[in-house]
Amino acid sequence: MVRVHNLFLSSDGYGAGEGQSLERPFGHANPVELGAWAFGAASWPNRTDGAGTRGLEDYLVRDFHRNVGAEIMGRNKFSPCRGPWEDHPEWEGWWGEDTPFHTPVFVMTHYERPALTLTDTTFHFVSGTPEQVLERALEAADGKDVRLGGGPETIRQFLDAGLVDTLHAAVSPIELGGGSRLWTSPEELDDRYHHDVVPRPDGVVHHLFWRR
Repeated sequence: MVRVHNLFLSSDGYGAGEGQSLERPFGHANPVELGAWAFGAASWPNRTDGAGTRGLEDYLVRDFHRNVGAEIMGRNKFSPCRGPWEDHPEWEGWWGEDTPFHTPVFVMTHYERPALTLTDTTFHFVSGTPEQVLERALEAADGKDVRLGGGPETIRQFLDAGLVDTLHAAVSPIELGGGSRLWTSPEELDDRYHHDVVPRPDGVVHHLFWRR
């Protein structure tokens, strides 16, 4: 199965803002605002205070790693650097040695480079079509699911190619006005997917899609 899980979006369909940089991975967007529903869950990684919310949000946070054998991401989720990698030879991602992935990760890029291993995560920098990259990820996943980690424009490529089985997007009541966009309206996918909508009291709306 190929799935998108816990994708943070603004109400106008953006998952990241404009002006991405080393200091601002989400550009002008505030990830704390976009992801507040997840960061407040009891099962959010590294929470030690024993607090946090339960219910749907907590389930979605716990489900993030379930049965995932590989991840695919666009280059700009790994790095704000543009052009050949030689211009930024020491960049190894925003996560440090202890990455949150714990699986092989396939980074889609026009500029391939040798694989990079950080603890239990190996990043493979690959070019090719979504179909070609997915074939490699499925092989590495060894029967488990492949998670599409973003950004939104990368995910849209896979959606338009008919390669996504399930998608969960959490839409926050925030407008960004520009950046990396998944959709103008979630109804754009209704011709290909069943679509459930779960609104929350804080204004966040969970959109759950699965193949027709």
